[in-house]
Amino acid sequence: MPDPRLGLTVLHRRYVPYSHAHYAGNLVDGAYALGLFGDVATEVCIRTDGDEGLFAGYADVRFGAPIRAGDVLEVAATVVRVGTRSRTLELECRVVCRGRPDRGGSAAEVLDPPVVAVTAVGTVVVPPAGAPAEGGPR
Repeated sequence: MPDPRLGLTVLHRRYVPYSHAHYAGNLVDGAYALGLFGDVATEVCIRTDGDEGLFAGYADVRFGAPIRAGDVLEVAATVVRVGTRSRTLELECRVVCRGRPDRGGSAAEVLDPPVVAVTAVGTVVVPPAGAPAEGGPR
């Protein structure tokens, strides 16, 4: 019987404020997406194992398109492997809306299709089954 955690997908959406622009052209640094991957991976761990878990590492991180201030991002994590204490996640950060300051100070548009900005494979680890949560009774 396949593990019911396989295929679980968690989505987060986030507006990128202009205060996060780091480079010319309102570009945001690539680490911004990695932070969002950590957030969505935390929810995956809570849903699959009842614990926030810890990120152990990334593999195959690819920056395919820029992220800019004014973007609305959709970040997805899908469980593709379940080990004893580790979970492998496929991660994707898509730009679903983009600010259009060339059209006006608050102009924006929906991107159809969304633009895939960053992808990665991540590994998270969780406590062994039956172990008390960190900070809980021992």
